[in-house]
Amino acid sequence: MSSLSTPRRQGRPGGRSGSVGRGRQRSSGVDWSKLARRTILAGVGYLVAFVFVAPYLEMALTALKPDRELTKSPTTFLPKHWDFANFVNVWKAAPIWKNMQVSLIVAAVATLIALVVALPAAYYTARNRFRGRGAFLLLVLVTQMFAPTALVIGIYREMVALNLTDTLFGLILVNAAFNLPFCVWILHGYFSSIPKALEEAAYLDGAGKVKALTRVTLPLSLPGLVTAVIYTFIGAWNEYVVALTITSSPNRQPLTVAVPGFVTSYQQHWQYLFATSLIAIVPVVVLFVFIERYLIGGLTAGSVK
Repeated sequence: MSSLSTPRRQGRPGGRSGSVGRGRQRSSGVDWSKLARRTILAGVGYLVAFVFVAPYLEMALTALKPDRELTKSPTTFLPKHWDFANFVNVWKAAPIWKNMQVSLIVAAVATLIALVVALPAAYYTARNRFRGRGAFLLLVLVTQMFAPTALVIGIYREMVALNLTDTLFGLILVNAAFNLPFCVWILHGYFSSIPKALEEAAYLDGAGKVKALTRVTLPLSLPGLVTAVIYTFIGAWNEYVVALTITSSPNRQPLTVAVPGFVTSYQQHWQYLFATSLIAIVPVVVLFVFIERYLIGGLTAGSVK
């Protein structure tokens, strides 16, 4: 019996080693279809990225051209003489530092007001069922459908009645009001996705509603907070129509209103216009760089250790 069982034991390892060898031969080959798919996707990705970056590249090249190359014809795509002094002279050509300061104050304060007002509203609608809750949320969503251009006459009359024309406070109130509905809607969605049992566990540990909100709910809703901050800041930073309507003093106008002043019927300084446009992008990029890690951390955060 032992002599009969010996060949069987020897046959199994041989068969297993043969299959492993064939598997290694298959794995050693290159999967050309997968490689081609990756190459095509990478090429499409670079092409899409170039389409989005091309306008900014054109802006940068125009901002680095001297005035004589922009006025003569035909113009070239690349500057013949690189004039980096345009980014320095633009601060002397117009008081854009004051305009940038106005934009920063308006965008930052409007973002803060929108978040302070939206947080309790979104939290209450997410945690409580009351009569008219659905109608309230629908009304919040409907207000986003109105364009500022369609409301600019009514906004101007209201600013005149409140004596807030040509003031920073008027710009702050308008921008906060425009972005408040989105903040309420996005935060309501994030608060609703957080289980209420987590807050109830905090109540059992002796925490109150405010402490449970700040220690449990807000950290888990960090992606929603970051989204609301970015959206509100960018919306207030890029607002143009209302700022053009209710402001008249050059030192009280935001940067979006001051930028077109470089190209008028009396002067055409395209290099300054594009240089200022690139400078106006910097605060938004800096904000995103500092806030991106909190967005990624909030997406990967959870309630279970």
